[in-house]
Amino acid sequence: MAMAVRVAAGLVVALLLAGDASAATLALYNRCAETVWPGIQPSAGKELLARGGFQLAPNRATSIRLPAGWSGRVWGRQGCSFDAAGRGRCATGDCGGTLYCNGAGGAPPATLAEITLASTPTAQDFYDVSLVDGYNIPIAMTPFHGSGANCVPAGCISDLNRVCPTGLAVRGGGDNRVVGCRSACAAYGAPQYCCTGQFGSPQQCKPTAYSRLFKTACPKAYSYAYDDPTSILTCSAGASYIVTFCPHRR
Repeated sequence: MAMAVRVAAGLVVALLLAGDASAATLALYNRCAETVWPGIQPSAGKELLARGGFQLAPNRATSIRLPAGWSGRVWGRQGCSFDAAGRGRCATGDCGGTLYCNGAGGAPPATLAEITLASTPTAQDFYDVSLVDGYNIPIAMTPFHGSGANCVPAGCISDLNRVCPTGLAVRGGGDNRVVGCRSACAAYGAPQYCCTGQFGSPQQCKPTAYSRLFKTACPKAYSYAYDDPTSILTCSAGASYIVTFCPHRR
């Protein structure tokens, strides 16, 4: 298994190096013990990539060229089963019962990797890993050939399912284990958790016990809607990115 991991890691770099030097590349690398079905949702008006979803076996990687100025999000679906026509369901991150998400987002809870590429050569990329829609699997997002003081890895590499409060936990599988951890907003809908209504500004919406738990476990990820100062990262235009599922699995 260790050899397979090392070979796959080398493949990730090779995929990035093989890409068009003038364009950003997104590499997706599955280090989980189980298959992951990545979902990709473009922002409004941006290009749909890879039909929005596909299957990625353990210790396998793939790469996708990112158009200039592209923005969107990536997440990992788990526990999926699809028929020959691509119809089915996923235990977490499902995007409407289909293999190809085709622009649809993933159902919470889902750990999100988000990116907005620079629209000009002198601008910056913005990227983050977010728990605003909850958590299902560990994700790391690492820039490659980027520069800047804040051009550093983002991610949530801890297993939040192990410490998820009972009220936020989503259970599934044959053993009824915790397969996801909802955000407090999704679980309770209260304005102070969702940063809505009278709490709809950074001045009024502050961290809660739930968001602090997320932040403690994953300090390099968004923990709630206004967690911008410690969560949004930037790289020079032209960087590529590696999104790794289960980055610390040996």
